[in-house]
Amino acid sequence: MTAEVAKVDRVTATPAALAFIAELQAEHGPILFHQSGGCCDGSSPMCYAEGDFRIGGSDTLLGEVGGAPVYIGKAQGEAWAHTQLILDVVPGRGGMFSLDNGREKRFLSRGRVFSADELAALDRSMPRTT
Repeated sequence: MTAEVAKVDRVTATPAALAFIAELQAEHGPILFHQSGGCCDGSSPMCYAEGDFRIGGSDTLLGEVGGAPVYIGKAQGEAWAHTQLILDVVPGRGGMFSLDNGREKRFLSRGRVFSADELAALDRSMPRTT
C-alpha cells in the first residue's frame, strides 16, 4: 500500500516573493508570470501586468502564487517537468520588460526535484498542451 501524498503544487513562492508580488499588485493591479527559458534570463521569470503579455497556445499554466498565475513555455515545462518551481527574490535587476526591473531586487526561479510519489500524483493531474 502506497502512502498518501499530500497535495503538491508545481509552483510555490517564498515569503519574500509573496511580499514582492503584493507590492507589485498594489502598484500595477493584477499581474502574471511567464517562465520562458530564454537565452538571457532562463532562471528569471518575467513579471507582467495582466494584459501586457499574450499567453500562447504552447504556454502551460503551472499554478498561482499570491493570486498571480504562473505560466511556462512548453519546451521549458517539459525540461522542468520533474521539478517544483519556487519563486524567490534576490538582489539585482529584473528582466528588461519585467515589472521587477529597476527595483534593486528581482524574482528568481529555483527548483526542487519531486519525489517519485509526487511525480505519480502530478502525472494524474498535469494539464496537457497541444
